[in-house]
Amino acid sequence: AAELEYESVLCVKPDVNVYRIPPRTSNRGYRASDWKLDHPDWTGRLRVTSKGKTAYIKLEDKVSGELFAQAPIDQYPGIAVETVADSSRYFVIRIQDGTGRSAFIGIGFTDRGDAFDFNVSLQDHFKWVKQETEISKESQEADTRPKLDLGFKEGQTIKLNIGNMTTKKGGAAKPRASGSGGLSLLPPPPGGKIAAPPIPPPSSTAIANHVTPPPVQKSSNASGADILLDLDAPASASKAPVPATTDLWGDFSTASSTVPNQAPQQSNWVQF
Repeated sequence: AAELEYESVLCVKPDVNVYRIPPRTSNRGYRASDWKLDHPDWTGRLRVTSKGKTAYIKLEDKVSGELFAQAPIDQYPGIAVETVADSSRYFVIRIQDGTGRSAFIGIGFTDRGDAFDFNVSLQDHFKWVKQETEISKESQEADTRPKLDLGFKEGQTIKLNIGNMTTKKGGAAKPRASGSGGLSLLPPPPGGKIAAPPIPPPSSTAIANHVTPPPVQKSSNASGADILLDLDAPASASKAPVPATTDLWGDFSTASSTVPNQAPQQSNWVQF
């Protein structure tokens, strides 16, 4: 895994001053006023890089880029990088060589913004390291927990209840109720017959339009046989239908012509 890690650059500052600092004689913090700030021992470029979870402060030559000193940092804040008590532009770092020897030197920036960027780059890196450590720890705890087996055991079945489906073999599905927008009609019962609609009674208009002819006047000398024949007239009329005419008053002339031995009546009206 270490071979697959690559080095990334976190911060680059072109101007940095390096100072030899006196050994600390007490437990109080470092003070930049004790250094010879006007006469730095070395001036060059500073780069902050990271490889995996470790950050590196590299002091390099401005022109050639040759490495002057390097300080590996495992945690921040810590003993590898410390701030001074009297200024925010100066720090004390612990440099190491390949043989394992280490020394403490002081570094300082002319611009206060460069010192702020240097501090923030280290804080962001180790904040990311902390998050990665917590995530890996949670994943390891999850792997050690017993896993929930949701698979079917041998012979185990599952039953699904789906609406509008047959529940028994050969059973018919229940009709689904229609929504509020449609009309639901139930099917007719088996073997049932649909009754014919009732015949409406005759309207009053048809009864009003039917005109009953007036009775036919009979002569005084008509016999009883003629009266009986007149009673049988509707029966005979039903057997032999008379063609209908449009003149409703024609029955009066027909009835008067059938009366025998009727003398013509005198009329005072002048015929034209």
